[in-house]
Amino acid sequence: MASRKIVVTGVTKGLGRAMVDGFIAAGHHVVGCGRSADKIDTLSEKYGTPHRFDVIDVTNDKDVERWGSEVLQSFGVPDLLINNAAIINESNPVWLVPTSEFSHIVDINIKGVFHVLKAFVPAMVERKSGVIVNFSSGWGRSTSPEVGPYCATKYAIEGLTKSLSQELPAGMAAIPLGPGMIHTEMLEKCFAEGAASAPTAEQWAQYAVPFILSLGEEETGQSISILK
Repeated sequence: MASRKIVVTGVTKGLGRAMVDGFIAAGHHVVGCGRSADKIDTLSEKYGTPHRFDVIDVTNDKDVERWGSEVLQSFGVPDLLINNAAIINESNPVWLVPTSEFSHIVDINIKGVFHVLKAFVPAMVERKSGVIVNFSSGWGRSTSPEVGPYCATKYAIEGLTKSLSQELPAGMAAIPLGPGMIHTEMLEKCFAEGAASAPTAEQWAQYAVPFILSLGEEETGQSISILK
């Protein structure tokens, strides 16, 4: 497979970090962002040019706009754009979720995706090529108690992505992708010790990375899940 230019958000831990390692090992060029400066520094030290990693808060539309402009100028138009950055709420019935927490999860999980799309999709549309993968969840297609805010944001990602897929020119794709159950910090918040039965992010990446790379126009607008 020819080398592709890939942009990924939320690269400092979990699935984002595992995807970075997997994509680069497969010979692709990766640009990523995250909020943890020390972890971004670690990635930058491990992977030099042509890869690039920046400290960016996706909730800040001006920072994302500036970052996108810099990346497009220095790195080029991405062939694959992955919105991975997300958080989950502390387990609580909806009426006990603090207003500030609800706002924060919406800012990251929905508005953050929107900001990144605004920064990169126009250039991809102008070129009329590229795949956009917005990470969804099983909880964007079904629900469980005490994760209402998270479910709400992932249902939103499903709708946003499917609508986007109808707006793109031929040759492009927008796909809401459910990564499956993976043992990450996020899963531990929901299932505590039960999370240990799921594959680690590194194990997941072994089959997820080639699966994501295989996605294209035929899958646009479809709710897809990564299954081992």
